Amino acid sequence: MANLTQLLGSFITGLHILHYNGVLDAYGHMSMRNPNNSSTFFMSRNLPPALVSSLTDIVEYRVADASAVDPDAPAGFIERYIHSEVLKRFPAVNVVVHSHSPAVVPYGITDVPLKPSIHLAGFLGESVPVFDIAKHYLANDTQDLLVRNTRLGAALAAEFGDGTTPGAQGENTVVLMRNHGFTTCASDVPTAVFQAIYTQVNAQVQTSALDLQATGRASGAGTDDRHGVVYLTEQQAIDSWVSNSGTIQRPYSLWVRQVEVSPLYMNLVLF
Repeated sequence: MANLTQLLGSFITGLHILHYNGVLDAYGHMSMRNPNNSSTFFMSRNLPPALVSSLTDIVEYRVADASAVDPDAPAGFIERYIHSEVLKRFPAVNVVVHSHSPAVVPYGITDVPLKPSIHLAGFLGESVPVFDIAKHYLANDTQDLLVRNTRLGAALAAEFGDGTTPGAQGENTVVLMRNHGFTTCASDVPTAVFQAIYTQVNAQVQTSALDLQATGRASGAGTDDRHGVVYLTEQQAIDSWVSNSGTIQRPYSLWVRQVEVSPLYMNLVLF
């Protein structure tokens, strides 16, 4: 049996890291499958990620329908169906992150695709799909862009692929959400946090490159070779992720230390 106390403490640290790096603010959330019971998962209660600090802030939910195991559990997030449906569709996935990163959102509302622009974001694949929730609304749905039920959650989860393992051939590790944000998933907390952070970093780099390219052409400073922004090839993305996935503990150890020494974050489970 896994040590749940230790794992939930690390889960809280992961939330703090995501906030420290600007991937989450007062909104956004992360989930973790229960390693001792794969039919349930954990999320924080309805609380800003930076302020999650103890086991009393954690709620256990059923993967089947995102209902709380404890009927007296504190109020949770409306969009917990994002997490339950991704975990339901992909048995190998144990962690899901949902973010509203301002750096990433523009790629879900324009015709410019988010593409791997740096080697640390090889996990993005050739390009990132966009989930348009408006295509899945029924007549009486509340059209506030929130994933409010299992039907909408399942539609989002389908964008990751056919149900094998996100990141495998033909499967996606990140899905953009039109006018909303993005979701990423992985087998463990460090990998999911890494993907979320470097999705944001990649978006920032790509935007800067596109801006620079446009400015250079407008001013005549660009070269005559009008090849545009150069992205990773499919093979470069695959090989980069193979290499970098083995080094995640390097940045993760730094991120852990950063939140440990910050007075904003309290983790009463580990310390």
